[in-house]
Amino acid sequence: MTAWQDRSQVRAAYLNPALVTALVAAACQGYNTTRSQAMGWPLAFIAAPLVLHRPTRDRLPQTTATRLTTWIGRNAALQAGFPARAKALAPTVREGLRFGLRHRVLTLGPDGLASAISVMLPGDAGVIADKARFVGRWLGRSGDIVTIFGLLGVEP
Repeated sequence: MTAWQDRSQVRAAYLNPALVTALVAAACQGYNTTRSQAMGWPLAFIAAPLVLHRPTRDRLPQTTATRLTTWIGRNAALQAGFPARAKALAPTVREGLRFGLRHRVLTLGPDGLASAISVMLPGDAGVIADKARFVGRWLGRSGDIVTIFGLLGVEP
């Protein structure tokens, strides 16, 4: 992970551990409403790149009724770049997970990752958190973790 003083101001502002924690917590909340269980922690590495990449975030479906396979078929170019984005964001997501667990915003149990708080953010961050909550619900309806990773072309 790049030291804070070596990060660009934009990267430090938009990819800081607190924001990533809040987005993962929102995804956990959404997942929990669909599955009534904690979210598998590897899905944090899927949710973050889906909502932090604006073109992908803007093309997410309107409802969870749209299957992941259907969405991928309609957005093949976004899916093609997803593995590289997910890999590039992995250190940032790990840092956000550590931050969230350390500050007890996230909890990790035998079922997976859960949010210990309700996430409410202002402005653009709130829009992204709402999308993360949606992505959590959507992933909860999209099958198991291995299937989701396979469809998006990434490895757990």
